[in-house]
Amino acid sequence: MPDIESLLKRWQSAGLLNAEEAHRILDYEAGQKRFAGIRWEGLVALILGGILLACGVVLFVSAHWDEVGPAARYAIVMAMVILFHFGGAVTRERFRGLSNSLHAVGTATTGAAIALVGQIFNIQEHWPAAILLWAIAALAGWALLRDQAQQILALLLLPAWMLSEIEFYTRGYAEDGVCIGRFLVMWAVLYLTVFLGSRRRAIQGLLFAAGAIAAVVGTVAMVAEGQSLFASNNLSSIGVQFWIWTATAFLPLALSLTGARKSLVPVGASLVFCVVLPWCTRTWIGHYDSGNGQRGSYNQYGPNLLSHALVAAFAVFLIWWGVKMASRALVNFGVVGFACAAVWFYFSDIFDKVGRSLGLIGLGALFLAGGWALEKTRRKLIAGMDANRTAVQEAP
Repeated sequence: MPDIESLLKRWQSAGLLNAEEAHRILDYEAGQKRFAGIRWEGLVALILGGILLACGVVLFVSAHWDEVGPAARYAIVMAMVILFHFGGAVTRERFRGLSNSLHAVGTATTGAAIALVGQIFNIQEHWPAAILLWAIAALAGWALLRDQAQQILALLLLPAWMLSEIEFYTRGYAEDGVCIGRFLVMWAVLYLTVFLGSRRRAIQGLLFAAGAIAAVVGTVAMVAEGQSLFASNNLSSIGVQFWIWTATAFLPLALSLTGARKSLVPVGASLVFCVVLPWCTRTWIGHYDSGNGQRGSYNQYGPNLLSHALVAAFAVFLIWWGVKMASRALVNFGVVGFACAAVWFYFSDIFDKVGRSLGLIGLGALFLAGGWALEKTRRKLIAGMDANRTAVQEAP
């Protein structure tokens, strides 16, 4: 109804309707019976039911795994996948929500089936290939069913496969943490922004949550492992580096063009952020005393002041982009990121230099004053953003 009212106001301003006709349309629409979709209680029940069903099947199979032979194991694995998808197909016309849940459980158990079949036939282990097969199954389910559960699984498993390949080929090299961190941040920013304003709320919400977690983990990995770029055993294969940068930078930039360019600028900014941040390190000489009168020194590495500024600046950029895209979630995430950057700077550069008591006093003041200022700024930004959205909707 609010959407209809804003449209009627716009049409009245344009002279297409008068007040009496607008009231008649509102009365007609108010009297129509509308289809009531699944309430949140039913949706939660379906999600939890699907998760519990999948966990129960996995526990039952694992408890009796040693008691059955290879042929029976293979039959159980195949029956598990077929049964769930068959149940989803049978219930699709009468109860679409239950059908989607059963198909999602069937696709989830496909990953377990791939791993178990590999174990049964003693296939040579390369676990990224198993994740690729699982992702292909999710893509097939998305192409056939066109539901949100299959799309979420596919969009999570594809980057998971690429990430596992990067981890496999960088294992044992000094810069493995930096490569993983860059990949996580690039794909996180893509998922944080590309689905803004989407009508598929489940996809937007779950992928936003996954992107927020990945952004934090990736940033921590780049900061913590930045000194590895100065090590001697870095990755030297040009071919492997090419494919890593293709998966890390080129694919997110290409996919950002599909989101009506809502994510092209943030993904491009995240590329600059990921390239520069690991190099923002400083070196100093640390001293130790072995206890028998012998003293020594060693090189220590850590983030420098530019790394703190860069993380805070990128958080401010996300806030600005959230305001531009009228996204409360992105604004809130950027505010939390800026607050975390401020606390990180305080603990790493100030707390140890002022003493424990003064450090705690300063920390309390930082939380009180900084939290109040951030919350006030956040509310002001969201209020202005809502006002602009209302003005745009009511404009003729």
